[in-house]
Amino acid sequence: MTDIPRKAALQVIETVSQKKYSHLDRIITDVLDDSSLQLSFRDRKFANILIFGVLRNRETLDWVIRRFSKTRFKKINPKILNILRMGVYQIFFLDRVPDSAAVNTSVELAKQAAPAWVVKYVNAVLRNAARNPDALDFENIPAIPEERIAISTSFPRWLVKRWINRFGSETCESLCAAFNVVPPITIRCNALKIKRSDLQTMLAPHVRAIDTTLYGPEGLFFDSPEKPIQELSAFQQGFFQVQDEAAQLITHLLAPRPGETVLDACAGLGGKTGHIAQMMENRGQVIAADRDDKKLYHLRTAMAQLDLKIVTTRAHDFIEPAREFPYADFDRILLDAPCSGIGVIRRNPDTKWRVSASHLKKCAATQRRLLAAVSLLLKPGGTMVYGVCSIEPEENEQVVEDFLTTHPHFEIRREGGSLPFDPHRFISEDGYFRSFPHVHDMDGFFAVCLKRTE
Repeated sequence: MTDIPRKAALQVIETVSQKKYSHLDRIITDVLDDSSLQLSFRDRKFANILIFGVLRNRETLDWVIRRFSKTRFKKINPKILNILRMGVYQIFFLDRVPDSAAVNTSVELAKQAAPAWVVKYVNAVLRNAARNPDALDFENIPAIPEERIAISTSFPRWLVKRWINRFGSETCESLCAAFNVVPPITIRCNALKIKRSDLQTMLAPHVRAIDTTLYGPEGLFFDSPEKPIQELSAFQQGFFQVQDEAAQLITHLLAPRPGETVLDACAGLGGKTGHIAQMMENRGQVIAADRDDKKLYHLRTAMAQLDLKIVTTRAHDFIEPAREFPYADFDRILLDAPCSGIGVIRRNPDTKWRVSASHLKKCAATQRRLLAAVSLLLKPGGTMVYGVCSIEPEENEQVVEDFLTTHPHFEIRREGGSLPFDPHRFISEDGYFRSFPHVHDMDGFFAVCLKRTE
């Protein structure tokens, strides 16, 4: 009998390995929502555990496989390699799965994909690994810091090397370890409909270990909801949106006010759009723009559920200079620019294996063009926040410094006294907001508040 959750997990992991996808959440949804699979809520949870576990620990898993495989690593068939990764992950990281079950189910998956001799190879590698419970003691890792950290924390060597050069070995290791921690589900209370304390009381019987966020005044976090988020009554009533605490703080940097006209230039699915309209008390106008019509459809659905009536969507790509935007003179603009996503590896561990140094340069070029384009729509005296979920300088201060060099009528707004959190915890003397998982226990974000002087 086919093991449906493991088969579904393997399909997602294969797609990620082939890099034939746009976003991990989307491919997971496409696979796990397939009606032919008929996955229960419990099956979906297990499939997700396998998917995220393998992606989060891939380098470590490969190190184990190399130790027990008589076949050269580069010669292993990609699908068989992913079956081995899933098997090794279950053996060493999932106590609730017996080693025999991890081996046998992996062998069954291999039977559907390979000849008998390959199936025997899978069986041999996993049984040898299971007989060596101390295989993760890392005693045989080279003493070179970047090798040791890359293998023990499962990060690509190029990224480890740049973080060692930037932060030092100890901080690099702490950062990698924090990125590997499974984050709680963090939500933002829709204060226009319910108080945060009342929402916490409402959710408490249906989740585990719910608490308020440390810095964001509207946030809650919890684990293990009894059903999918979208099926919770509080979600269906529009009482909250799922949003990391760091992302919530970015909207407070923008500080939108009731009655203003605000542009969310790369709105995506509308997490920050909803927060902007909420802070504006449903008074004024919010234009949510994005080049993806499908995202805007989901955004409109979310705004209706939240009962936010001041949001208007607009399909637009600001990278296309020939296309004029029909609105101008915004009081405030949020440019949550597309980026590498390195700052949200906790939630998207596939980013480790998808991003490269060259990718950072491409992202930065796009970010410069977007920032220049949307800045033309800000009225004199207006405020614009540039933000990315990345902690890399190419996408952070270097983009801003280049922009300021060519746009002298903009300056960094450094005051933070009106923020609902201690600005000194996040904002440097030069006015840059930075959050890190190993420092603030939230996603890695960068943002800066820019003011147009004329």
